[in-house]
Amino acid sequence: MNLSYQLYSSRNWPLSDTLKMVSDIGYKEVEAYAALFDNVDELKTAVAENGLTVSSCHMDISALEGDVDACIALGNDVGTKRIYGPYLNEDIRPKTKAEWEAFAQRLMAIKPSIEAAGFVFGWHNHDFEFVDLGDGVTPMDILADAGIPFELDLGWVHVAGFDVIETIKKYAPLIRTAHIKDRAPEGEKTDEDGWADAGAGVLDWAPIMAALKDAGITHCVIEHDNPSDHERFARASYEHITSL
Repeated sequence: MNLSYQLYSSRNWPLSDTLKMVSDIGYKEVEAYAALFDNVDELKTAVAENGLTVSSCHMDISALEGDVDACIALGNDVGTKRIYGPYLNEDIRPKTKAEWEAFAQRLMAIKPSIEAAGFVFGWHNHDFEFVDLGDGVTPMDILADAGIPFELDLGWVHVAGFDVIETIKKYAPLIRTAHIKDRAPEGEKTDEDGWADAGAGVLDWAPIMAALKDAGITHCVIEHDNPSDHERFARASYEHITSL
C-alpha cells in the first residue's frame, strides 16, 4: 500500500518545514492541494530536497474546465500521477438529480484528456455527495453511474452516516485512492473541528484497510482538516496505519 500525506493538513505551517517533517517520519509521497501551485518552483524544490514525490494532487474544477492542457502540463511539471477534483463551494453545488447528472457529464468531458495524458483522474468526495436526492439516490450514485472514478474520503463517508466498509465495497471498481481520515467521538476535539488522528478516533482501521486491500486499492492519503499539532497527527497516523 502506498501511503501519502495530504499537505492541506499542514497548510498553517511553512511548506519546507512540513516536507522535512513528513520525510523524517517515513512518508515517501505527498498529495498537493491547489493553492500550492501558486508557487510551483517552491513546491518542486522542497519536495526534491526531502526525497519525496508528489504522487497525487487536487486541482480546482474551474482550472480543469478552463484549461485542461495547462493542468496536464502542471501535473507533468510536478511529476504527479493522479489528478483529482476536490470540492464544490455551496453556491455552485448541484442540488437536484438533474443538476448532478449535468455535473457528472462535465467531469466526463474532462476525463478523457487527463487519462490520455497518462494520469489517473477522479472526484474527491465530502459529505454532501451522500445526501438523498430522492428514492435513495445520492450524488455519489449519479457520479458512479456516469463512470467517474473516486478518491474516496473515508472520514466524510462516516460523517455522512454511511458504513465505511460497505461504501468501499459498493464503489470498489471506481475507487482509485482512499483518504484516511478519522473522526473523534461526538463532542470531542472541537478545537480540531471534530477530526482525530488515524487510530485515535471512532473508525476501526484494521478491517477498513483490509477492505481497501480486497478492493484492490493501492494508494492511500492520510489527512486531517484542522490539526492543532500537525507533527503529532502525521506521526501518530503514519505509525497506526503502517502497523496494521
